[in-house]
Amino acid sequence: MKRAYQVLIADDEPIIREGIRDAVDWEGLGMEVAAEAEDGEEALELALNQPIDIMLVDMNMPFLDGIGLMKRMKEERPECRFVIITGHDEFAYAQEAIRLGVKDYILKPVNADHLIQVLGSVRDELNDHQIQENYLKKASEQIEKNIPLLRERFCLEWIHGLLDEEEALEQLEFLGLPPCRPSRIGIARWTEMTAPQPLMKESDRQLYLFAMENIIAELFHPAPCVLFRDHTGWIGICCWGVADSNIAADAEQLIQKYLKLAVNVHLEPVSEEADGAVAAAYEACREGVFKEAQLSPLVRRARQLIQEQYAVRELTLESFAHALQVSPVYLSRTLKKELGTSFITLMTQTRIQKAIQLLNSTELSILDIAERVGYDSQHYFSTAFKKVMGVSPNRYRKGATVQEE
Repeated sequence: MKRAYQVLIADDEPIIREGIRDAVDWEGLGMEVAAEAEDGEEALELALNQPIDIMLVDMNMPFLDGIGLMKRMKEERPECRFVIITGHDEFAYAQEAIRLGVKDYILKPVNADHLIQVLGSVRDELNDHQIQENYLKKASEQIEKNIPLLRERFCLEWIHGLLDEEEALEQLEFLGLPPCRPSRIGIARWTEMTAPQPLMKESDRQLYLFAMENIIAELFHPAPCVLFRDHTGWIGICCWGVADSNIAADAEQLIQKYLKLAVNVHLEPVSEEADGAVAAAYEACREGVFKEAQLSPLVRRARQLIQEQYAVRELTLESFAHALQVSPVYLSRTLKKELGTSFITLMTQTRIQKAIQLLNSTELSILDIAERVGYDSQHYFSTAFKKVMGVSPNRYRKGATVQEE
């Protein structure tokens, strides 16, 4: 049942208050007189201690006059409506009150019909306002509920170049995202999604995609990140903030470990200056993914195995080739041909990337980090680190640049 609108009558003349109270069928108007006050200060106190919707205000009251009362109420309860009661000689004050947003004024002596007409108009205004508020509340709830979907659609349009820069940046705040371009754009490609003849049911494929998204989202956390599906079914990634440089390889490894799926994950940085940088980064990701798809199963397995075994100190090309059941010469030649690098370089880069993660996220000593990423000694680790990064591990942890070293 709808709550009756609460009315407060503020007038220093008891006979006026009584006359107003008795002249109106309050229940018929959907109202009730909740309080009466004989001066402005009392009216303000009463109105602030209970939910008053309408105030009938005498302009000339002791301690705090009608104008002062309404000004205070506008500050404290802007949703409250006012009807002022005045004599002819106070009409100039009534005009000022109307400029404050007062609904109407009643001249003394109060005419019951006029008062009822004014109150009916106030009620209709309050009803319309309430309906509007309900619609806005429902709209807000619906938008809030659909924010994840809106974010996905927004990112999908952005990476395909369907939004200009200014339009995109305006929408970011509304969607609760950082008000700048993402730092990285990525793609997670699962070949099953584009296979001519899928090997599993659609419901199972969607379940695996959802699980993949959860793994990727956990890796990016706490950096703001939006995952979405493009028209091919690939998982698109928009990430804000600093993300681990080895996160793509980590995602591939974890998805393989827990879901037993072979996927390609590729990330590209987004330029801070060029127009259309988001769409350009996504196109670079697509090219990177297609390039990854051309790699032989042997090379993909080799990279995955390096991610799993980089901490093994005794790992050599020979032992690695033996684990992959190929000759060391063939493995070395294939890595060079497809990746343009040697086994040793690939292993070193992986170990240094893992070391950077530990330097950034832990307080472990340099010796402990060296041992955790597969080096026999701190000296050998520091030499390899400086060769790749241009600075020593200690200097890197302190924020040194290549020029500073």
